[in-house]
Amino acid sequence: MTGLAEAERVLRNTFGFDAFRAGQDDVIEAVLSGSDVLAVMPTGSGKSLCYQLPALLRDGLTVVVSPLIALMRNQVAALRAFGVPAASLNSANDPEENRDVLARIADATLRLIYIAPERLARPDTRALLKRSRVTLLAVDEAHCISQWGHDFRPEYLTLGALPEELGGVQTIALTATADAATRADILERLFRAPPTVFVHGFDRPNLRLTMRPKSSARRQVMDFVKQHQGQSGIVYCSSRKQTEQLADDLCRAGVNAVPYHAGLDPAVRARNQDFFLQEDGVVVCATIAFGMGIDKPDVRFVCHAALPKNIEGYYQEIGRAGRDGLPADTLALYGLDDIRLRRTQIEESDLSADQKRVERQRLNALVALCEAPRCRRQTLLAYFGEKTPPCGNCDLCIEGVEVVDGTIPAQKALSAIARTGERFGTEHLISLLCGDETDSIIRFGHDQLPTFGVGKDQSKNEWRSIFRQLYAAQVIALDITNYGRWMITPEGRDVLKGKAGVELRKLALGPSRGNGGGGRSALQDLSGVDLALFEALRSQRRELAQAQGVPAYVVFPDRSLSEMAQAKPTTLSAMREVHGVGEAKLAQYGEAFLGVIRRHVPPD
Repeated sequence: MTGLAEAERVLRNTFGFDAFRAGQDDVIEAVLSGSDVLAVMPTGSGKSLCYQLPALLRDGLTVVVSPLIALMRNQVAALRAFGVPAASLNSANDPEENRDVLARIADATLRLIYIAPERLARPDTRALLKRSRVTLLAVDEAHCISQWGHDFRPEYLTLGALPEELGGVQTIALTATADAATRADILERLFRAPPTVFVHGFDRPNLRLTMRPKSSARRQVMDFVKQHQGQSGIVYCSSRKQTEQLADDLCRAGVNAVPYHAGLDPAVRARNQDFFLQEDGVVVCATIAFGMGIDKPDVRFVCHAALPKNIEGYYQEIGRAGRDGLPADTLALYGLDDIRLRRTQIEESDLSADQKRVERQRLNALVALCEAPRCRRQTLLAYFGEKTPPCGNCDLCIEGVEVVDGTIPAQKALSAIARTGERFGTEHLISLLCGDETDSIIRFGHDQLPTFGVGKDQSKNEWRSIFRQLYAAQVIALDITNYGRWMITPEGRDVLKGKAGVELRKLALGPSRGNGGGGRSALQDLSGVDLALFEALRSQRRELAQAQGVPAYVVFPDRSLSEMAQAKPTTLSAMREVHGVGEAKLAQYGEAFLGVIRRHVPPD
């Protein structure tokens, strides 16, 4: 049986990486041992390598289920650049290309084949795979299989029977965003027996988190983008019209910006996406139709011009920045109108009652993050069940926030939760605190409780904010799959008994101290990098990528170029030590980049 030692050799020689990233070795070792696996790993942690590397260490074909054609195309291009025989089978290929791919599957010359779930549902595709020697099924973006997943795709439901149809083939499912409800759903729908489960944390410490109340969204976005001049970034917008307006405004301000939304002509949409993927320093203004599976590693910032759809969507979208591990910046703007709009969208959607309930709670968790009285990263990670010390890399850690003693209103809320048996959600508890004789309050006899009406001095909106902040402070916990009931945490019981206090934000949606995010260039945060050489290397990369018709990062990611600009290797042997320089890339690109370095660095 192939072990980690051989995997490390392939990691170095093929992919040019010196060591596994945190968590990769555990997952790869489990796959190599033959176990089915569910891996929940943060964006930028190298999930794809967890099936790509095992595919190179065994005979047979690895089938990768991927939701987007653009993602397949770029991952295949990246693998080919490493010298790996890979292909995709999709509707964007011309008929001759698909015939060639089918022939390569039949004659067993491919190691990895990327296929969309829609094509996998076709009987002819399944029949072909049954005749092929499939040894691993990798389901990427696995949250799409769950009704609780933020990108649910009905076509993914057909995957449940596929492993058995292929003879009980080993299966690995991977995702970056899966809370407890989503994970349970994936396990039930995809695996015939309990797999080995890895939840390797959700923290992305290289991302600076900033959230601001809206004052002038257009001006705030413009200021933020200008602070990242010459860098690649994504601006998420709430409407198609806003994507085009902001892209126009940014272009007039000298920024290389393009719009992206589902209403654009398909050719224009594809061209704009390719432009963003293949060029340096492009900003795309997009609806959430853009981004799932976008694997561009050098996105230096993500800006939300309006409140994201929910907390999982927010996490997924900011996760598109800084996948190379270098510093990246995020900014999310929010306002009361955004919150009302998102709630209306949920209520007017075609979702089932259960799905609406879960979406309400996810939105509430996001608003709690906006109103958090302490470190945003602590609040964000708490939603996914993680605890962490204050991060020092969010606006609240860096700037602080004005807070007041909120122990008494917290005790009132906790008392309401406790006296109703931890069985009720926000609105019922607020009615109890405000003394409203609603049908539900009367039916359960809660008008007879000592807490009935003790919160009349606060408005309902103020109580909603208090509940969100108590949730953000981990004083109370939310059961999103059980009617949104609130439960008291051990920390909350200390507050209720008077053993601990609580601080709350004085103004949840009040004016802030600034309009932008952190604003420092990620590259300026890297000591020892020769920025002039770095730009010369980027120019060389751009030329090579354009000549080959591939995204720039397929040649080399920014991290590789920054290491070259720091170490300044002048021989192939020295170049081999740079991150991301495997044998195939060294042979194909080594001399070209050495030439740039030699021209830039004077001889001793």
